[in-house]
Amino acid sequence: MSEFSVPLSEIVNRLELQSVYVAENYEDIKISTVEINRPGLELTGYFEFFDNKKIQVLGNTEFAYLNRFGSEAQRMVIDSIFSFGPPAVIICRHIEPSNVILESAKLHKVSIFRSEETTSDLTARLVSFLNRELAPRITRHGVLVEVYGEGCLLVGDSGVGKSETAIELIKRGHRLVADDAVEIRRTSASTLIGTSPQNIRHFIELRGIGIINARQLFGMGAVKTDEKIDMVVNLELWDNSKVYDRMGLDNEYMEILGVEVPTLTIPVKPGRNLAVIIEVAAMNNRQKKMGYNAAKDLLKSLGMDLGAVPESPKTVIDKWN
Repeated sequence: MSEFSVPLSEIVNRLELQSVYVAENYEDIKISTVEINRPGLELTGYFEFFDNKKIQVLGNTEFAYLNRFGSEAQRMVIDSIFSFGPPAVIICRHIEPSNVILESAKLHKVSIFRSEETTSDLTARLVSFLNRELAPRITRHGVLVEVYGEGCLLVGDSGVGKSETAIELIKRGHRLVADDAVEIRRTSASTLIGTSPQNIRHFIELRGIGIINARQLFGMGAVKTDEKIDMVVNLELWDNSKVYDRMGLDNEYMEILGVEVPTLTIPVKPGRNLAVIIEVAAMNNRQKKMGYNAAKDLLKSLGMDLGAVPESPKTVIDKWN
């Protein structure tokens, strides 16, 4: 799996940081770790586990500790930290850096920025931004739509009707996220976020018509830039020799970047209204997440002992890594 990085300049722009001192190599610095560091033990001289790839964040606590010492003692501590060459230092609460810090930054070519936010707020925003920008990702063929708040990833062979189904869903009030190419990022151990590559965002290809722009044609309410992937809908041409699930007791999942996503296989043939079926699938998936299973409720109402019904094994039908 490829490692990703984000330019330090983009972080500065997104977090609206004020430049205090910008090093000569500022434009070349890229951040490749989601972790940041508030130097606590480092201020006492302990550097055994110090990672110089992390952005350093200073707040009231760090400055209160430094102010206990004279300028020479401060210089020794700051020089020790800056000598490792951290990518940048962010000072919170709009605290004015001392001359000792500025001189050490210039000596070791460490860029310094300042923010009016509290340390906790800035740290939360920075970690959230890095988690998204540095998340493991893949790009796969499919269509991602938001249906009743559920992110539905439509997959299947080319020409099976994914884009046409997306258009019908848009006309029914739902929103398009991506067509043809879906960029999927794992932002946490259990969360996948899907979006569209910038250059094809909001465009849909319809065979016989060509390329349309969903945003221009249907309005801003018909599109969305990203969405969590809650379920995968696998569209396939109807196979008379295949037995399709009719109860909903089977548990199928698709593994994407190590995250197992609930998956349905919907057979396609003339006369089936796929948009309505996917709407029902989205609402049913939400009900299952809330603890209600219609198939089990039906068996219970028929007087069947649910304990006698064998638990359907969890099946991973595919892997995207």
